[in-house]
Amino acid sequence: MDLHDIREEYSKQTLDEKQCKNDPLLQFEQWLNEAIAAKVNEPTAMNLATVDPNGKPAARIVLLKEVNAEGLVFFTNYLSRKGKGIQHQPFVALTFFWPELERQVRVEGRAQELPAEQSDAYFASRPYTSRIGAWASEQSAVISGKSSLVAKAAMIAAKYPLNVPRPPHWGGYLVIPETMEFWQGRPSRLHDRILYRHEAGCWTTVRLSP
Repeated sequence: MDLHDIREEYSKQTLDEKQCKNDPLLQFEQWLNEAIAAKVNEPTAMNLATVDPNGKPAARIVLLKEVNAEGLVFFTNYLSRKGKGIQHQPFVALTFFWPELERQVRVEGRAQELPAEQSDAYFASRPYTSRIGAWASEQSAVISGKSSLVAKAAMIAAKYPLNVPRPPHWGGYLVIPETMEFWQGRPSRLHDRILYRHEAGCWTTVRLSP
């Protein structure tokens, strides 16, 4: 298969500045709800990009768990590679891609840890096995094999047969956007791109060339 020959013509919808809400987080909620209604595969999956102390970028898929008036929330192990990257450099980038709707959203902003009580509340809502896994996994660390991880999970389950407290190294981040770009695929690669920028305490919008 020649990858040069793989092409897709986008033509389902358009995006005009007049259609966009004044607040990009409200615009994002609208698009997210439309993605969920359209039964897009993994609509809350987002690519999270961080930078390590050596200036090397790393990216991975995480799941969005909340959108509010301040920003976007996800949860992870604070001692993971992504957590250490955020500790070093709190500025991150997020990308959502919903190919079924020919849409993409890009977010750039600062990540900050959620208050402990918010992380506690979300952790308590997770399935029991997921809570055990948060204790058992030293995320991003090298392990001897899968059996050692399973054995550790069994030990944690024996220690916490009912109530599993949140590990101190696990919790949430709020990404506070500084820019948000909404991309709608269009024919002839003349895509619609609307960029929101937070300046002087308010949001402004501009159209970008595709």
